[in-house]
Amino acid sequence: MTSAAASASARREPELAGQTVVLIGGSSGMGLETARRARSEGAEVILTGRDPARLKAAALEVGAKRTAVFDVNDTAAVQRFFGDLPGPIDHVMITAGGPTYGPLLEMDGDQVRESLSDHVVPTLEVARNAVGKMRPGGTLLFMGSTGGRRIGHGNGIAPAATAALPPFAAALALELAPVRVNLIAAGFVDTPLSASLLGDKLEERRAELRATLPIGRVVGPADIAALAVHIMANTALTGATYDIDGGQQFV
Repeated sequence: MTSAAASASARREPELAGQTVVLIGGSSGMGLETARRARSEGAEVILTGRDPARLKAAALEVGAKRTAVFDVNDTAAVQRFFGDLPGPIDHVMITAGGPTYGPLLEMDGDQVRESLSDHVVPTLEVARNAVGKMRPGGTLLFMGSTGGRRIGHGNGIAPAATAALPPFAAALALELAPVRVNLIAAGFVDTPLSASLLGDKLEERRAELRATLPIGRVVGPADIAALAVHIMANTALTGATYDIDGGQQFV
C-alpha cells in the first residue's frame, strides 16, 4: 500500500457514525458479531435476547446503549419494546429463528402453519412496530437460508418456508419505503448455536466444509456481520436477498 493510500484509509469515516442499530437476537453468534462490527463503524447498538445473563455479558462487551429481554415470537413483548424505545433508530436486524426440518406426513396442521410462518410473522410484527421509529434510509434486515432451499428427504416443509422469504422481503420493502428491507440467506455458519446442535460432530462438519466449499474455509459470524453492516451503510440496497454460504449451495 502506498503512503497516499494508507493515509486515505486512515481518514476513512466510520460507515455508521451517529446511527443506532437494534440487534434482535444480539446476545451471541451472528447478532453479537454484527453488534461488534457496527460499533467499530461508529454506531450505537441496542441488544435484545432471551437469556438475561448472556445478554448482560454481551452488552458490557460492546458497550450497548440499551438492552431488553424478550422472545421475538411474543407479539406483546415486541410491541412494548419498540413502544418504549426513545428513538429514532436506523437499522433493525433479526437473527432469531430458523427453518424446521422433518418428514411432512409427521407434521400436524399447527406444526405446518408454525413452520411456514416462523420467519414471516415475527418479522412482520417487528416491521409494524419499528417503522415509526426508523429514519428514512435505514434497513430492516432478517435471516434466511440457502440450505433450506434444497428439496430432499428429511427437509420437509423447509424449502417452502424458505422460498417465501425473498418475495416477502421485496413486498415489505415497497410497503415500508423509504425504510429499506433486505434478507441475508446464509448456509452453515460456525456459531455457538451450531456447536451446541452438532456436539462432537462439529469438527467433522468443519473439516467437510473446508474440503468442499469453493472458498476453502468455513463461514463465520464475522462474514455475516461484514455483509450486514455493508447493507446497512449502502442506502441503494432494498428488497433484495444476499446469499452468503461460501458456495455451499453449489456443492
